[in-house]
Amino acid sequence: MTNPPPRRRVDPDRRRRIIDATIAVIEAEGVAATTHRRIAAAAGVPLGSLTYHFAGLDALLRAAFEQVAAASSDGVLARLEQAETREQAIAATVDVIAGNLWSTPQTLLLSYELYAYAARHPAIAAIMRGWMARSRAALGRHFDPLTARAIDALIEGIGIHNSVDPEPLTPEQIEVVIRRVAG
Repeated sequence: MTNPPPRRRVDPDRRRRIIDATIAVIEAEGVAATTHRRIAAAAGVPLGSLTYHFAGLDALLRAAFEQVAAASSDGVLARLEQAETREQAIAATVDVIAGNLWSTPQTLLLSYELYAYAARHPAIAAIMRGWMARSRAALGRHFDPLTARAIDALIEGIGIHNSVDPEPLTPEQIEVVIRRVAG
């Protein structure tokens, strides 16, 4: 008489929990200190679950950064896509920047990690390019391509600067800058 094979525990959310834990580890420790062991501990899963769901650490980091990029851009894009006129698009852009729709402390920190990691990993840079393309497309409904590109850079740039500047730009100042760029 043989023992029946061990039952597999059904855990349909495990993959998502692993990705969420990866993001938490990146936020707390940085990409350089992100390991399979730290992720497994943060996710509360056996170490083998990571290799079951992901081909390696690079695949796991990619999935995490894809989720970060999607979550970061969704709120921004939703606000920009509400705009039906150029004036509304300017107001929406000011809201995005001044309202910190993009530049929350968590998003900024994860974005810094994404930029640094992408600088050395071209496959990850594709995630950033996709994020920029979505933003530029939303802005492109109201601005020419070059202006959309400049405003997209301002959204991130002003958000980053405002996060550390002792005198961050006010919404009124942000609007002046956007209007100057938009011509």
